[in-house]
Amino acid sequence: MRTAQPALRVPAGDPLAGERYEVEVGPVAHGGGHCVARHEGRVLFVRHALPGERVIAQVTEGTTKSRFLRADAVEILTPSKDRIAAPCPFAGPGKCGGCDWQHVTPGGQRKLKGQVLTEQLAKLAGLTPVEAGWDGSVEPVGGKLPAGEVPRWRSRVQYAVDQESGRIGLRKHRSHDIQLVDQCLIAAEGVAELNLEARDWTGLASVEIIASSGSSDRQLILTPVPGEQLPLVELERPVSIARIDEQDNFHQVHGRTFVRERAAGRTWRVSNGGFWQIHPEAPDTLVDAVIEGLDPQWGEDALDLYCGVGLFAGALADRVGDDGAVLGIESNKQAVIDARHNLAALENVRIECDKVETLLPRTGITATDLVVLDPPRAGAGRETVQHLAGLEPRRIAYVACDPAALARDLGFFRENGYRPVSLRAFDLFPMTHHFECVAILEPAAK
Repeated sequence: MRTAQPALRVPAGDPLAGERYEVEVGPVAHGGGHCVARHEGRVLFVRHALPGERVIAQVTEGTTKSRFLRADAVEILTPSKDRIAAPCPFAGPGKCGGCDWQHVTPGGQRKLKGQVLTEQLAKLAGLTPVEAGWDGSVEPVGGKLPAGEVPRWRSRVQYAVDQESGRIGLRKHRSHDIQLVDQCLIAAEGVAELNLEARDWTGLASVEIIASSGSSDRQLILTPVPGEQLPLVELERPVSIARIDEQDNFHQVHGRTFVRERAAGRTWRVSNGGFWQIHPEAPDTLVDAVIEGLDPQWGEDALDLYCGVGLFAGALADRVGDDGAVLGIESNKQAVIDARHNLAALENVRIECDKVETLLPRTGITATDLVVLDPPRAGAGRETVQHLAGLEPRRIAYVACDPAALARDLGFFRENGYRPVSLRAFDLFPMTHHFECVAILEPAAK
């Protein structure tokens, strides 16, 4: 018996891709590295533009019936003072989608990110920067570079393989198409030194490289094209090699199953390509901000939610001491195994494996002194926030990689009697629209 195939959804209206409009560029928008412009009453989300510029925008997506159009600025008529020539030859309209702001000065990038955070706080939390305890700045991380030089911060890069040439590249914006590259300017030195772009990767769908910033460990994770054999890989430097099968299972081929990272005074094992902050200075930067904001005291109890391999739990355990206790909750089984290994010497730490929203109500915990939560991009959500507020912690540290999710959850905390007393934003993803925040909350009555 044949089942009916779902009909392909065809956008209504006549396609407008390729149409060009002269527009005045408005404010930066959240997500995607684009700014808002309008043409004959219709909204355009324009990439490769800057607020205040006058540009020729070429439509990349949308029809005559679309609520909004997507476009690229293909000609700059009146440039912003923050505009520079993109250092990367693969950045620009129709090219690599990995970077959003190659055409912007470092200070201009941080200004744009600050404008996004300000807008999201107002829109979703009803907070001004002053009410959020934020000075309005996005802090640079790492030393100052000579003009025109790009920070090499990306210690993990996933390349796609062009099936015709066997060469690797990066995906174009909102596309499966591949931009072949001979180097990625933001790739960390440990990635760049392997010169993966010069090799033939025929038979593979993707090549992911992890270069530890805390050791000499390198891990190559290869995904073969279905039905193809894994090729023999020989590189000039020692590299562990793993394979991802058609069910997304991880298989070690050669070397270690993990890389060793160094942060917060400890060595951390991160296995099977698991999560670790990509910017080499991010772990220490975030730990310092969290610990400074919480000011943990000897003997206090703490929760580390979405704890990963235990980074914040370890820092908390050192401060609360033997008379205190830290409970970490993480849903990824391998991360839990790593966290237990990494913190095995600390008797005041316990790591449990489950979803936070599932396990937290079952722990029997009715009160705690401190909370760290570093949720996924979607945020913690109303129910988890409500539960945490009910535990009446003295302080909460919220680590956020998405300003919209942060603002939404700050609004939930506000409904439940907690207010931000400080907020810091860090430029841990230069050249992209991403950044990281740490908010410290206290009971509003205090």
